[in-house]
Amino acid sequence: MLMTPGLAFFYGGMVRARGVLNMLMMSFISLAVVSVLWVLYGYSLTFGNDVGGGLLGGGDFLGLDGVLGTETGTMPHMVFVVFQLMFAIITAALISGAIADRAKFWTWTIFIAVWATVVYFPVAHWVFNFDGFTGADFTGGWIANTLGALDFAGGTAVHINAGAAALALALVLGKRKGWPREPMRPHNLPFVLLGAGLLWFGWYGFNAGSAVGANELAGVAFITTTVATGAAVLGWLIVEQIRDGKPTTLGAASGAIAGLVAITPAAGFVSPIGAIAIGLVAGVLCALAVSLKYKLGYDDSLDVVGVHLVGGLVGTLMIGLLATTGVNEAGQDGLFYGGGAALLGKQALAAIAVMAYSFVLTFIIGFILNKTIGFRVSEEAEVGGIDEHEHAESGYEFSSLRGGGSSLSKTADVLAKKVSASAGKEG
Repeated sequence: MLMTPGLAFFYGGMVRARGVLNMLMMSFISLAVVSVLWVLYGYSLTFGNDVGGGLLGGGDFLGLDGVLGTETGTMPHMVFVVFQLMFAIITAALISGAIADRAKFWTWTIFIAVWATVVYFPVAHWVFNFDGFTGADFTGGWIANTLGALDFAGGTAVHINAGAAALALALVLGKRKGWPREPMRPHNLPFVLLGAGLLWFGWYGFNAGSAVGANELAGVAFITTTVATGAAVLGWLIVEQIRDGKPTTLGAASGAIAGLVAITPAAGFVSPIGAIAIGLVAGVLCALAVSLKYKLGYDDSLDVVGVHLVGGLVGTLMIGLLATTGVNEAGQDGLFYGGGAALLGKQALAAIAVMAYSFVLTFIIGFILNKTIGFRVSEEAEVGGIDEHEHAESGYEFSSLRGGGSSLSKTADVLAKKVSASAGKEG
């Protein structure tokens, strides 16, 4: 759960000051909406007995009926329910970064409810629901069981899913006013680093927790998550140094998220050395990918496509190269460990299927909402400040400083004079 407010600060720091509250709220509301839906029917559609073709779970656990007092594997069933809820919450929230500064809050809220129902719950069923795990005679999803692709903690179900959805929604809503001509710089880089740090910490629950036990595999996932993230930071900063001449704090934070994304599907299937390779590749490729929006003309405000879609693809596909049963006997050997190209093919098919399904369904949902109740705020609201328009609040009350509306500039002048006088005395 810590990851979702972490994401809110990561995204919130990257937008302009007049949109920070709206950005924070877009993540926060996902906690509210998805939690309720998960109990009502989301968990059942995801982990209930398959109703046909490995595509969707049934009504076995509606309202969490039949969960209390039972177990899955070695844990109480209710613990697993809550653990999986956290994945559902943050996946929906991730999409918001692509449409920063221009989405109506209540339309976004409705979108989350529809998208989780139509896209996330089915895809999570495909990927996470293994035969017999939540019920002795239950059948699970087609990617986990029929195809046999590997996804330890959500590279397909979470990151490729959210990244493809982000691209679709960015196309539906269109570009921000003034983009890319006007500079739209992050208003609070300390927020960005704070959010990245909270995400990095929370990700240990995400990845190590997916071992579903306090065991050696959890330790493997913990260390692979750490070193992949570190390698990705280095990879991103090296690209910035070569391309731009300076390493940036925004680049370090973005590189960390890219590494976390990429190692997510692979955390329990690769060695620590393999994890370093995945992180380094992800850091480099994601740093390069974020510039594609300028060449292709889509306004993915906070680089959800460049980081989550590309990073998810890197991690998912590199499992086909670097997975080893020496780390996890329940996995498979990749190409570099003598397993041939079969696993790589399975990984590619899983990635393509999730990407296509998410993109098409998200585009349809977004298009319908936009044409009916409207998804994008007015130009006046966007230019004047989405926080005031959507929430009747602002993140920073500068007018509360002494001296009225012009007090900010006066205060700055006073501080500048004091600094100048102090420098003169020292001289």
